[in-house]
Parts: sequence; structure tokens; C-alpha cells
Amino acid sequence: MIFENTGLEGLKSNLLYLDESAARAGFIRWQWEYYRATYDCKIEDRKDGGEYFLRINTRAVEGKLEKADAVLAIEAVYLGKATFPHGLEYESPVPQPVLEVARKHIGELKALLEA
Repeated sequence: MIFENTGLEGLKSNLLYLDESAARAGFIRWQWEYYRATYDCKIEDRKDGGEYFLRINTRAVEGKLEKADAVLAIEAVYLGKATFPHGLEYESPVPQPVLEVARKHIGELKALLEA
């Protein structure tokens, strides 16, 4: 599931501040390479025990990720259900409580990055 109109797409931040803000909003920088990084926030569905990951893709627009002052731009925000043994599935319906938690985390990160 791709989130549209979150207000995050296109926001820019240096790597250090984005890492700190993302952590405060419940995300961790999970995958990264020299020019892109992915931030994930794990959300558990307490009703059926499913695990979902709210994922934010970023791309370096200045510098490389090995430096704290590299500037990253947020490209996409999406949500997927974890599948065994690993991977995310994006086509299944998402329970409303999971969507509400995801929107809360998106709002927290947006507020931190716009401060």
C-alpha cells in the first residue's frame, strides 16, 4: 500500500537529523547504500498477530550516506505485510488499527522534519 499525500514526499534533511527524527518517530534506518536509505517502522496487528512494516524510501541529493551532512530527500511512503521467511507483501488489505498507527508515525516524522 502506497501512502499518497503524506506531506513527507520531497522533504529534505541531512542524514544525522533524519536518523534522529526517524528514531524518535519509531523508525530505524534499515537498508542503505551510498545514495539511498530505507527507514522502517514495525507495526504489529494485535488482533491477528500479523506484522506490518511502514517503509520510507529516501535518496541522497547531496553527498553520500557515509557522511552525517549528506542531504536526503524522501521519495515514497508505503506499508507492507511481512511474509515468511522474509519479504513484504503490498497487495493485501490492511486492518484499520494498523493504518491508524501508521498514520500516527507518519505525522510524527513529518512534524519533526518540518520543525
